Amino acid sequence: MSATEIPSGAVVRAVGPSRTRDGRPLGSIPLVREPFLSASRVPHVTFPSNSPARGSLRRAAVASALVLCGVAGLAACGKTVSVTDASPAPAAAATSAPASQPPAATAPSGQPSSNSGLQVVDSTAAQNGLTGNGGTVVGLAVQETPPKWVQLSAVTSPRLGSHLINVNQATLYRFDQDTAQPSQSNCAGDCAAKWPPVTVQEGGKAYLAGVDPSQVGAIRRPDGTIQVTVGGWPIYRFSGDSGPGDANGQGIGGTWFAVGPTGQKATP
Repeated sequence: MSATEIPSGAVVRAVGPSRTRDGRPLGSIPLVREPFLSASRVPHVTFPSNSPARGSLRRAAVASALVLCGVAGLAACGKTVSVTDASPAPAAAATSAPASQPPAATAPSGQPSSNSGLQVVDSTAAQNGLTGNGGTVVGLAVQETPPKWVQLSAVTSPRLGSHLINVNQATLYRFDQDTAQPSQSNCAGDCAAKWPPVTVQEGGKAYLAGVDPSQVGAIRRPDGTIQVTVGGWPIYRFSGDSGPGDANGQGIGGTWFAVGPTGQKATP
């Protein structure tokens, strides 16, 4: 091979000026050939755990993720959950009905067939530029219209340990006679008047502080309203709590307890 022949896949870099000192053109001297370095052949560099370079790379990666999250909107950092039907499931024997019978309806005729879900946002309402309470009422006030959004925040107190409050700092509860798998509310009528379900508009949002988004869900109550669940457990307020931080419903009947961030009973 002559000095000026360049093999396929090589990158050519000229060394020195365009002409030599004795006046010869550059083409009359050998060229330095550098093999092309493909991506698969780039050496892997590992920094020690205490290396400043490694810390810089980690911070850059986190910053990039936050930028992507911001570009997509904070809601994109959460999820959208489907609203499940809280009505009891049909008995298994119903599946053995003769083939001549028409299939059962998928939902009671009085309930909407659409399911806009609940948007769960892994940040607070204030961090998303919202003020106020979204329409959430306090104490004995009746929640005549579900709020556009709710907020669930994990706090800790000496009496209850880690538990949830809403945007008005009202303690939230769970009912032992409900079920979490599947999510089912067994509190209606007079019970629901005393223990108002935490409801939200369909397609509304649940903002979180200290709560894992994977723990938050929603069910459709028999009256068609959407109730928020945590760890599968439907959650409620207590009409006997009139001020922020009240927890007068704790332990009532041995079945009502403040709810923790994963749906557990809150205990100190």
